[in-house]
Amino acid sequence: MNDPVRAAAERKRPPPVKVLSGQLRAAESRGTDSGDGWALRLGGGRSLLASLVWMQGTVLEVQPDRNTVTLLDETGTFAVLGVNSIPRGKPCLAQGKYVMVMGLIVTVSPEPVIRAVKMADLSELAGLHRRMWKLEVEDLQRLLA
Repeated sequence: MNDPVRAAAERKRPPPVKVLSGQLRAAESRGTDSGDGWALRLGGGRSLLASLVWMQGTVLEVQPDRNTVTLLDETGTFAVLGVNSIPRGKPCLAQGKYVMVMGLIVTVSPEPVIRAVKMADLSELAGLHRRMWKLEVEDLQRLLA
């Protein structure tokens, strides 16, 4: 990457926000180039700006020809683009796997879509990860908002 403007924007981007697909579905676009393109609605009338998110879910469908995977978390489905180019992402691309994905929000409606930056297979301890995920999301959002 030899683009100094893009490199500076990458360095300024805040850390990923842990989020559920249902929260993304209700997010509002901020329409800015600041890197904080979406406002996530939280409880108590609070909101949180985000562009980079961390999500977890079960792989429902893999479409390698379209470079996408569909995941399901406890609040609904979401699509992940760019999965074929993720380093060490191939082991995650199997139906039924429980995975984490970090990526940039592309769109939130009608279904959330994120462009993957990182993926990891969490299937070995999927039960624990599933039980803890909503609590992790709520805890981090409470700290950030």
